[in-house]
Amino acid sequence: MLLAALLGFLTVGSGIGLMMTSAYIIAKAALHPSIAELQIGIVGVRFFGISRGVFRYLERYISHEVTFRLLQQFRAWFYRAVEPLAPARLLRYRSGDLLARVVADVESLENLYVRIISPPVVAALVLGLMWLIFGIFDPLFSLLLAIFFLAAGVGVPFLTHRLSRTPGEELITLRAELNTLALDGIQGMAELLAFGQAEAHFRQFDALNARLVRVQRRMALIGGLHEALIGLLMNLTVLAILLAAIPQVSAGMLDGIYLAVLVIGTMAAFEAALPLPAAAQHLDSSLKAAERLFEITDVEPVFTEPAAPVSVPKNYSITAEALSFSYPDGKRSPAPHDSPALKNLNFEAPEGSKIAIVGPSGAGKTTLLNLLLRFWEYDRGSLCLGGVDIRRFDSEELRRHFAVVSQNTHLFNGTVRENLLLGNPAAGEPELFEAAKQAQIHEFIQNLPQGYDTWIGEQGLQLSGGERQRLAIARALLKSAPLLILDEPTANLDAITERSLLQTIWQLANRKTLLIITHRLVGLENIDEILVLVAGEIVERGTQAELLARDGVYRQMWELQRETSAVEGAGGFAAAGGGEKR
Repeated sequence: MLLAALLGFLTVGSGIGLMMTSAYIIAKAALHPSIAELQIGIVGVRFFGISRGVFRYLERYISHEVTFRLLQQFRAWFYRAVEPLAPARLLRYRSGDLLARVVADVESLENLYVRIISPPVVAALVLGLMWLIFGIFDPLFSLLLAIFFLAAGVGVPFLTHRLSRTPGEELITLRAELNTLALDGIQGMAELLAFGQAEAHFRQFDALNARLVRVQRRMALIGGLHEALIGLLMNLTVLAILLAAIPQVSAGMLDGIYLAVLVIGTMAAFEAALPLPAAAQHLDSSLKAAERLFEITDVEPVFTEPAAPVSVPKNYSITAEALSFSYPDGKRSPAPHDSPALKNLNFEAPEGSKIAIVGPSGAGKTTLLNLLLRFWEYDRGSLCLGGVDIRRFDSEELRRHFAVVSQNTHLFNGTVRENLLLGNPAAGEPELFEAAKQAQIHEFIQNLPQGYDTWIGEQGLQLSGGERQRLAIARALLKSAPLLILDEPTANLDAITERSLLQTIWQLANRKTLLIITHRLVGLENIDEILVLVAGEIVERGTQAELLARDGVYRQMWELQRETSAVEGAGGFAAAGGGEKR
């Protein structure tokens, strides 16, 4: 930064030298002197002309290098700060808002050095240089230049700062809102069209865009105003110096040739003052962007990594004792709700066992998964892996031992192959094919236009819900982790594929600790123990045969699902028969 500021000063200084020596040569040549008297001026013009180009190139190169390195470090710093917050601390932010912060707000900080830090440093150095040069002629010239230069370099930026404070902050906020609205509209376009709300969304987008354009126009008007004021102050400085110098020329105290030198030098010096109001104009928007970034990075993660983490043991049993958890109310300091998500859970999943957690929606099934993966920190009790509390492990090391199929499968905007390789980037073609076959999606993938290299679109929307789910299962199987967690793994599958896929999972999980979270009571006869969760508490436990023998919650859920399946099957048969009759 210091080197770039110095080169900026040398650039402006070379420009001042070029203009003053040029003015001297032109004024002197008008008196028809011998060429020898112009030699020094001619050499000066050549030197300053070349040096200005060289210094300008170096200054732009280094200043932009500084800016790009700053942006690179800002992005990396922001991402490193955000990653530990996911997903718990980021739930209150919309996707578009996070995108605006990591892209647009960080890019707003590109003005930090080039337009905010560097110009005042260069201007101060130029003012000192001109004070010395003009002082050679008369200290009065230095004083006049300093007064008007400070008015242009301090007064105009102060006025610009006051005028642009509100629109500068509003510009950042509106841009973030527009990005958020645009992303929501793109990702939710199908829903907007289905519910007839596309036009309303477009009107909202247009209204927000119009507000943004008005703010940008206001910022442009402020920019034009400060440029005009700088030009006015420059001309007033020239006039003041002429009024002070002409009497000295008339009295023979100053050679008339130097009038042109003083005037042109004054105009050249104001090149350093010209960027200062823009620095003040960009200050508020940069501060607002930085504030939005710090608003997230200052948030403390829901858990802290242990100072001395222990290695994950080779025993992959899971044990919970008096485990309780309450979701925070959105504040930085967790404040429990009145109703805990989990209350005094006690269970054990021995290594290699198959445990199912069932219950109605909102019972706390997925919450338990989030605690196991250390996305949230539990309040009371203990949750152990291999007899060791999971809070003693490094979170990244802990998650390497889990393969997870989440309830909301996320697929990236890439190819089938790229999404599968997230499970195991080092996997070869045979492993890839085998995992896809086990998930019963290999044949489907091969029939795609480019097979495993087929692009599946944003969030995998070119695939059906069932296809996305099977792709997620294949990805989890490819990881080949000792602990397999399935959260509603067959929610989007038909009954035949569901049963077939579950049979494959039971076979593959023989040597794994399997935890399946579901509200669909299909294929659970192969489960070692079923935990029935209601309102965060385990109300029943046992094998499927044991639970069906009781007149409890599981029996009621099982009978209700059988009745629902029978009604749906009869309805489908009637619809098919009606179609044939028609």
